[in-house]
Amino acid sequence: MANIFIKTFGCQSNYADSETIAGLLAEHGHILVNSVEEADFVITNSCGVKGKTENRITHFIREASLKRPTYVGGCLTSMVSVKKLCPDIAGVFDVNSILNIPSIIGKENVKAFSKIHEERVGLPRVRYNKEVAIINISQGCLNKCTFCGTKLARGTLFSYSPDKIVAEVKKAVLDGCTKIYLSSQDNGCYGYDIGTNLPYLLSEVVKIPGEFTIRVGMGNPQWIKKHIPELIKIFSNEKIKKFLHVPVQSGSERIVSLMKRGHTVEDFLMIVRSFREAFPGITIATDIIVGYPDEKEEDFQATVELIREVRPEVVNLSKFASRPKTFASTLTPLPSQEVKKRSRIISLLLNGSS
Repeated sequence: MANIFIKTFGCQSNYADSETIAGLLAEHGHILVNSVEEADFVITNSCGVKGKTENRITHFIREASLKRPTYVGGCLTSMVSVKKLCPDIAGVFDVNSILNIPSIIGKENVKAFSKIHEERVGLPRVRYNKEVAIINISQGCLNKCTFCGTKLARGTLFSYSPDKIVAEVKKAVLDGCTKIYLSSQDNGCYGYDIGTNLPYLLSEVVKIPGEFTIRVGMGNPQWIKKHIPELIKIFSNEKIKKFLHVPVQSGSERIVSLMKRGHTVEDFLMIVRSFREAFPGITIATDIIVGYPDEKEEDFQATVELIREVRPEVVNLSKFASRPKTFASTLTPLPSQEVKKRSRIISLLLNGSS
């Protein structure tokens, strides 16, 4: 039995993974604590999306590993050699090795990597927030975006059984959760590998008795557009929050194509128009990357015009930063000052100053 501190970086899927890690450790008799100082061992669940976040992660790991044996998991471990960046760590594990974590605690120089996906529904869990259940419905995706390091870590789509997801939601509701977040790397393509789809899953989840709301996580445009009528029908259910996260990444058709996104800007616009017509008060969220290699001024202006036209309620804005092992990392980057300038222009636009 040991005191263990878990530090999580990144997306909702990572937080769901950390809740499962915590549940598995608690089941094995370990005690979860709230700081490095209280712990006998530290587990860091890392993120590999942004270089800026990577810097924060490596700083934390270096500091923690000087005080306590530290194990590092998450997406970053599949993208860089964490051991080289932080030589004092006790071990590393990838996103497919979560079930092995209880067996590696206390060991040194551990390396646990697997190419086999794990179905992570119905596993023990310790929730960060007693009212919120973050439930992963799949892992990986069907896209091949040039800039994305997460695909290297999470792999191709591996959807979890609808029956098991429904059972997980039922349990969460019985446990007192009033907010259900359905999460993954791409909810839009859920089920394509197992002969089902997102509308079917949602239609089953809303049948669960109880007072709770469901927030549907990010879905890429090329998959959402295939199910617009069915999704609008199921979104009319009062249990579904009127929130739609559809990342467009750029307002330029040329840049979206260079990114190998698999959709068009027009696809995004069609989705937004359809859902706003059906639900005038819906919250539209999207993601924008500025400064992608070879983004010309006219490409950037197309993004500015798209934001002005759509006026999404939520925009996750990122400056392009190449990630290891991605195709985009082989391209010539734009001058950093130009990328910063473009990011600043978009930020001012989003804040109503332009």
